[in-house]
Amino acid sequence: MDCPKGWPEQVVRVQALSDSGLMTIPDLYVKPPAERPSVGNGGDVTSDIPVIELGGLAEGAAECRATIRAVGDACSEWGFFQVVNHGVSPDLVARVREVWRAFFHLPMEEKQAYANDPKTYEGYGSRVGVEKGAILDWGDYFFLHLLPESIKNQNKWPALPSSCRETVQEYADELAKLCGTLMKALSISLGLDVEQLQTAFGGDAVGACLRVNYYPRCPQPELTLGLSAHSDPGGLTILLADDCVNGLQVRRGDDWVTVQPIPGAFIVNVGDQIQVLSNAVYRSVEHRVVVNAAQERLSLAFFYNPRSDVAIAPVSKLVTPERPQLYRPMTFDEYRLYIRKKGPKGKSQVESLKAQSVN
Repeated sequence: MDCPKGWPEQVVRVQALSDSGLMTIPDLYVKPPAERPSVGNGGDVTSDIPVIELGGLAEGAAECRATIRAVGDACSEWGFFQVVNHGVSPDLVARVREVWRAFFHLPMEEKQAYANDPKTYEGYGSRVGVEKGAILDWGDYFFLHLLPESIKNQNKWPALPSSCRETVQEYADELAKLCGTLMKALSISLGLDVEQLQTAFGGDAVGACLRVNYYPRCPQPELTLGLSAHSDPGGLTILLADDCVNGLQVRRGDDWVTVQPIPGAFIVNVGDQIQVLSNAVYRSVEHRVVVNAAQERLSLAFFYNPRSDVAIAPVSKLVTPERPQLYRPMTFDEYRLYIRKKGPKGKSQVESLKAQSVN
């Protein structure tokens, strides 16, 4: 990929700004009025996204069909849902939260040893996109490539603190299994062969990444966002939300709906690649993160992605005279380069594919 080589400006850690005790946020974090969470209904609407009991997949035929139908309905109506009884150990969830909370509370000079750059984004970061003078988000993060194994083994996780490695590996293994299960449910719900979406993603050579998000306290949360409105570029996202502080908002029509996480649940959302493969039967949905004046917030987003060099296009069975092909093929390498250059920009990338569709 033609990746940017460096950041256009000096990187400032948002946590350092927060810890300095400033009362007014710098101008480069102040969002345009139309994007601020205080505009219109931003944050005022609360609703429960669908909650799906995944244990039904392992029960009788009727329970399994009902669970798959619930997954399909959630993907077409919301693009988001929560899963419970997902099979991931509560102890593992607690441990992975703890190791990352500990990382973000290390002295700044220790965290700086893991600083990232735009080439791979792997490591400790504070901005996405390399546009000079861009309005930035109020958050820091740690990003890791987890799959395919060849990438992880090649890099040998140089950017990952040794104290995190065993727990992160265990967590990644469990979430990859969960995504494999969900991919089968999605395939069946679309009327496809059970392995068809997984095969389209590259079979066993799929990609996976982890982004650990840290949103420090913000003295003016009404002026900024922890993460700007965007849809996820990959296939599926499994989010472990903060266990104490809400912040995720999902676009629902003209409103921004604040998600209320269920204890012990994961939040799942459809990414752009599933929207393309399903020919927009299932749609990725814009979401954003608001910040808090009193409390910090930590979340972990696991991204399950196609193999980077496989062209993704609508599955032929889902292209009909009544529903023509909406998107031209594009590899995930090409697709995510757009994000690395531009940063989060709503649904502009997937819409650009639609504008150039093959009819």
